[in-house]
Amino acid sequence: MNTFLKRLMAFLFIVAIGVFVYSYLNDGFQKRKSPKKTVSFKVDDLKLEVFYNRPSKRGREIFGALVPYNQVWRTGANEATTFSTNKALNIGNASLKAGKYTLWTIPNDSAWQVIFNTKQYEWGVDHETLKPMRDAVYDAVNVSVPVKHIDDVVEQFTIAFDNSTDNLYLTMAWDNVKIEVPLK
Repeated sequence: MNTFLKRLMAFLFIVAIGVFVYSYLNDGFQKRKSPKKTVSFKVDDLKLEVFYNRPSKRGREIFGALVPYNQVWRTGANEATTFSTNKALNIGNASLKAGKYTLWTIPNDSAWQVIFNTKQYEWGVDHETLKPMRDAVYDAVNVSVPVKHIDDVVEQFTIAFDNSTDNLYLTMAWDNVKIEVPLK
């Protein structure tokens, strides 16, 4: 075999390995139904970040159906949703230390329990039972926030930070529901 063919085969082998690695690291070439999203907030020396997956409504009834009332929800899809802060925060009447937490909710029609859990979970639900993986022993903060019904339908589950009134909120919205978790 001549040198040109050897180099061509080596080059093609390297390209094939690169495509395989890219595909593995990026969930393949297929678009996810619930894409990954990271939202960040920074002001002065405070840095906050949330990583989550964004399920879509797709004509389904969401709260009280797809997401049952009065049951722990992984707050998104796929991997467990995470919240990190580099500074201690006050959330409601509770204090949350700097660190990384998993974020869980218990939705209801009038209020949601928002839970910051110190344990890191690879996935949001157990693959066999499909039950949320949260272990309440590791809950650091559990706060109740009222539900706001909004006029516009939010197609894709959205988590954001809102500092528009000089009061900082962690917001979550999907379908016609929005909650605001006060952060200080």
